Amino acid sequence: MQRTTHRSLLLTRPVVVALAAAVALTATSCAKSEDDASDSKKSPAAADAGQKVVTPKPGSKTCAIDAYGGEKVDLKDATVGFSQSEKEANPFRIAETQSIKDEAAKRGVKLLTANAQSQFSKQISDVQDLLAKGADLLVIAPLNSDGWDPVLQAAAAKKVPIVTIDRKINATACKDYVSFIASDFVEQGRRAADQMIEATGGKGEVAILLGSAGNNVTTERTKGFKERVAEKAPDLKVVFEQTGDFTREKGQQVTEQLIQSKPGIKGIYAENDEMGLGAVAALKGAGKEAGDIEIVTVDGTRNAVQGVVDGWISGVIESNPRFGPLAFQTLDTFTQGKEVPQDIVIQDSAYNADNAEQDLGKAY
Repeated sequence: MQRTTHRSLLLTRPVVVALAAAVALTATSCAKSEDDASDSKKSPAAADAGQKVVTPKPGSKTCAIDAYGGEKVDLKDATVGFSQSEKEANPFRIAETQSIKDEAAKRGVKLLTANAQSQFSKQISDVQDLLAKGADLLVIAPLNSDGWDPVLQAAAAKKVPIVTIDRKINATACKDYVSFIASDFVEQGRRAADQMIEATGGKGEVAILLGSAGNNVTTERTKGFKERVAEKAPDLKVVFEQTGDFTREKGQQVTEQLIQSKPGIKGIYAENDEMGLGAVAALKGAGKEAGDIEIVTVDGTRNAVQGVVDGWISGVIESNPRFGPLAFQTLDTFTQGKEVPQDIVIQDSAYNADNAEQDLGKAY
């Protein structure tokens, strides 16, 4: 079937329909951080740590095989290719990949995997290689949002459906890819701002440790934070912004520069936990005490939530990486010829001083 061209779909609000089975899904895998050598037993809280889907909005857009141009496939007989974007040193990526592997094993589905090691050119080659090896379906965790035309064209030529997770590809839903599964990153930024406003009393100077350039996560988490601060706390001023590339090492380096150039800084918004933990290391190295500078982060890793328990981090907004069950359910529903949402938005929780200790088992 000839595909038609649509305007690029932007994720701006939670929109979910027609995936009733997925709404009830929860993922039970829980991967450990590199720095967490705790035992492998799952706490009771971990059983309730899977992804849950935001209540759908009426009239949300869907995608089906007839519109997309694919062919019906029995998922049990299919080969699924998974492309991971970053080296698995970040707990988010560890948990994400493990969740995909666990769900494939649970369903008895053949899985091919590749890791781009944080190199975009390698990720493009990786996905092309997955197609060459016979992947019938693709799950992609994109490193960047732009530059995917070679992959999209190759997949379209073979009528291979694509589901993207955690970062958005700037392309057309139900033409270039089937569904995008992720958190509402703008809302995460707003919720982080709420935590920062509460921690600082809504006054003072704050800094933002930006994520990597070139992807929608950084853009949207920044947008949400600034919008909420401007709306609710005009006396809270963002006076410093610098990328920490979503890494702990860079987060520490940038924070070391920050506290020298802005000694009166009152708060740090780190757009992921790894940068936030780097900020904690920098503050400790500078002789600061817990609570001297308020830190708010996004992800929900075990080490960051422990940082809340210990008083070094004021709050953590969750971004749940356990995509396996929801990604495979989406593929299964779609390949049966049924409609699936073009955007599937995850409902995230949060950690603060009131719940961090009791909910530590939900962290990854």
